[in-house]
Amino acid sequence: MRKNCDFGGLASLLASLPGMRREELLEQWYALYDGDPPFKISQQLLIQAIAYRMQEHALGGLKPSTRRFLAKAAEEIHANQKITTPPATIKSGTRLIREWRGKIHEVMIVEEGVLFQGRQYRSLSEVARLITGVKWSGPLFFGLKVADKARAA
Repeated sequence: MRKNCDFGGLASLLASLPGMRREELLEQWYALYDGDPPFKISQQLLIQAIAYRMQEHALGGLKPSTRRFLAKAAEEIHANQKITTPPATIKSGTRLIREWRGKIHEVMIVEEGVLFQGRQYRSLSEVARLITGVKWSGPLFFGLKVADKARAA
């Protein structure tokens, strides 16, 4: 959800933060967070938190679906469970790049599948098989999915 915003004004406010004295930053914090900052917060973290909140106010915060995912992930971590990640959705026009045995391979996602070296394929897995010569999960090969072994570690 994007709110009306003067991007130039926001950019200049953000650019001015590193030059502010700590007292000025604390005033900004109180105005934006309506409370005290964490005890012994570093200057850099104070600036980053203020900048985030300014952008959040100007441009809108996280989408409700992202908030739900983060809340669920926090519960799973607290319960010592594996975090369930939503499946990746890739928009048409997205380019994926993978190095394989010293050679760079680039694919483009299109509505009907995947473009690779001027030809269209049905899936990333089909392209991964073509590149490697063996059966591969395309999303795993192009880094869209983490292998279960890596996830467990």
